Amino acid sequence: MTKVALITGITGQDGSYLTELLLSKDYEVHGLIRRSSTFNTDRIDHIYEDPHKIGTQIFLHYGDLNDGGQLSNLIYNIKPDEIYHLAAQSHVRVSFDMPEYTGDITAIGTTRLLEAIRRSGIKTKFYQASSSEMFGDAPPPQNENTLFKPRSPYACAKVYAYWMVRNYREGYNLFACNGILFNHESPRRGETFVTRKITRGIAKILTNKQDKLYLGNLEAKRDWGYAPEYVEAMYLMLQQDSPDDYVIGLGETHSVKEFLEEAFAYVNLDWKDYVKIDERYFRPTEVELLLADSTKARKELKWQPKVNFKDLVKIMVDADMELAGLLPIGEGQKIFKTKGIDWTENRMTK
Repeated sequence: MTKVALITGITGQDGSYLTELLLSKDYEVHGLIRRSSTFNTDRIDHIYEDPHKIGTQIFLHYGDLNDGGQLSNLIYNIKPDEIYHLAAQSHVRVSFDMPEYTGDITAIGTTRLLEAIRRSGIKTKFYQASSSEMFGDAPPPQNENTLFKPRSPYACAKVYAYWMVRNYREGYNLFACNGILFNHESPRRGETFVTRKITRGIAKILTNKQDKLYLGNLEAKRDWGYAPEYVEAMYLMLQQDSPDDYVIGLGETHSVKEFLEEAFAYVNLDWKDYVKIDERYFRPTEVELLLADSTKARKELKWQPKVNFKDLVKIMVDADMELAGLLPIGEGQKIFKTKGIDWTENRMTK
């Protein structure tokens, strides 16, 4: 019997990879998108089909996380077996400029979804995209028992959402999980996030479209992994017999400077010749070091990432070089086989 999934944030990096994964497992996938005068579906255009077509398995619905009524109607009408809540105001630096909006969408938006599930009475499994930013400056390595010490409005909002998931799970017996994912990147990463900013910057430098790359704190250290493998962990959480919370990460940390060095060296450039520091990109309160201890996920979910830090950098640089016309089409599509699925950056094949 075909399972039905609802994904908020379906047009984002994680949403697009998760959609590919679920479609490969013959799910019917419904996605929530915001109404806009322009389309923002680039990441899923290659898998989207006309809903009038017989056999279509992907459907898009207009809605917003600040509209509880619409969320309730959507959940009641679709009756999804699984809900993956990925949508949020997810840019940490922007959250300092828009703290109220971040709280409304990232924190209260999650509550609206949970309440919609409770009031509808449907039996569904709920995944909440929690974040390693919740740990803030807590001592590494960080796991499921580490105390949260958030250092941004975004992180504070995610902590609120995390505890609401726990409360609805324990108070109303909902199957609700928190996936505490550490940084995960890909060529589909948003262009304002530092890793993609670096790889796009390299492509623009090589094509003489810019000569400098402006960044903030180069000493911040993160646990970076490959996004397609992280959406597998999301899926696995909702296939368990009982709900729980899991930390997902590689278990190694690298600084922004290391990412720079690896990326520029890959194209035979010295990053020091091109990178300038701009104080505007510094956060008022910084998170210096995040390092995942994902022992629980590896043991209980059998989750095993295969793409390492160096391979991740190469995948992203190749993809942006291809977009800039520096590589033949297909040359930058690195394929990594995980759990029977061959991931590429433009399509997914079984």
